[in-house]
Amino acid sequence: MSEYISSEQLAQIGEAEYKKLQELESKAPLTNKDRMAIPQQEMPVGEPKERARQMTEVALGYTKEQAIVEANRCLQCKNMPCVNGCPVNVRIPEFIAQVAKGEFKKAVDIIKTTNLLPAICGRVCPQEKQCQSQCTVGKVYKSAEKAVCIGRLERFVADYERENNLTTNPEIAPSTGKKVAVIGSGPAGLTVAADCRKAGHDVTVFEAFHKAGGVTVYGIPEFRLPKSIVQNEVANLEKMGVKFEYNYLVGRTSTIQQFLTEKGFDAAFVGTGAGLPKFFGIPGENYIGVFSANEYLTRANLMKAYKKGEADTPYYEAKTVVVCGGGNVAMDAARMALRLGAEKVYIVYRRTRAEMPARREEIAHAEEEGVEFKFLENPVEVLGNEEGRVTGIKALSYELGEPDASGRRRPVEIKGSEHEIQCDAVVVALGNNSNPLIPATTPDIKVDDHGHITVDEKQETSMAKVWAGGDIVLGAATVILAMGEGRKAAASINEYLAK
Repeated sequence: MSEYISSEQLAQIGEAEYKKLQELESKAPLTNKDRMAIPQQEMPVGEPKERARQMTEVALGYTKEQAIVEANRCLQCKNMPCVNGCPVNVRIPEFIAQVAKGEFKKAVDIIKTTNLLPAICGRVCPQEKQCQSQCTVGKVYKSAEKAVCIGRLERFVADYERENNLTTNPEIAPSTGKKVAVIGSGPAGLTVAADCRKAGHDVTVFEAFHKAGGVTVYGIPEFRLPKSIVQNEVANLEKMGVKFEYNYLVGRTSTIQQFLTEKGFDAAFVGTGAGLPKFFGIPGENYIGVFSANEYLTRANLMKAYKKGEADTPYYEAKTVVVCGGGNVAMDAARMALRLGAEKVYIVYRRTRAEMPARREEIAHAEEEGVEFKFLENPVEVLGNEEGRVTGIKALSYELGEPDASGRRRPVEIKGSEHEIQCDAVVVALGNNSNPLIPATTPDIKVDDHGHITVDEKQETSMAKVWAGGDIVLGAATVILAMGEGRKAAASINEYLAK
């Protein structure tokens, strides 16, 4: 683990680099060699021991000087490989060129032509697997982690706009008299709502929970994505004229057929996500103290269970927590366990660090905060006492064999390696399947073997006037991929309604 540098120190370093940059630019325009020599700006973060017990945001964001310095690392490549790496094709070199000049509002306006949620994407997108993996600077250094920090710059300009009250709503076309129902208010649904509303349609979003945002409010913790940012984006949609109906369970409160017949909607988009948790199917998983990561995080994120005596829901108090899994959700659950008072938190993962699907940054943050990793281990049984409460797990050790279908090396059990890990809570973070309610209540919508809704290249389902996108189609994916599907669906809906 690298040594912690305070935000104050990083601000000073950024300021010194900014002065050097100004001096260099005063002599002659920057060459590519000059740009390659500019050091990458580190993201300021909270002190690990302090932040591990707080819900406040961990990554604190760039200073103005840091943002300008980082933006000047961009080579402004003519072929723009980073744009191809972005699922919604944000005009990355263009917005970064504006940041480099200190034109932050112009920068965010460029982003918003293709991505309406930059403050969210700048925080939670896996840029190192998308835009930054294609960055020429990163390729020269042979590491996406040394690329231009596109996500941090996106976050900076989005925050700058919000904090300085500079947000402007897009132009809305004259009313078409057409009605669009958006089912689910996650990233895909919010994107469809915005794009269809801009086209002049009457848009209503139906949300099963009491708050909009989908996975961004119930799944991603406050310390990674403050809920006020999501609420701000929802408020912007309301200003555009998008209507929201909460506690509305489509498939129970009303069916899609009823929307299209009795309720007079001309089109419907299904973006209900992947909310059905997967479990191991091992003995003891029904003991008290075993949770899906979905439930564990929803109680804390959406219902603020950590506010003892104030929250509408309790949480399970545990001193030693085992989290099973290796993705971002596992990191979120482990870090949340610390904030809920756990003294020891283990992440148990059946492969090695190299195969972990979680973002490197999230793994590093978890380690800094004191989460311990147990690699090449996997539970085969949850242990409990006579009261039916968790007392530990029985696990096996593994070594890596040949690659499987995912391209990662398959874990192979080591004979005689069975051992126990003591704990009083187990959180299972193995991913989610698609929400089964709408396919179950709408027989005209076809699904694949995994329960994902099948769509064509325009996101149209097998049912007339119904489109779908996001995790209900992809399985558990990323915010930006869901938004990309939302954009395609909205374009198709708008084309259909214009006929």
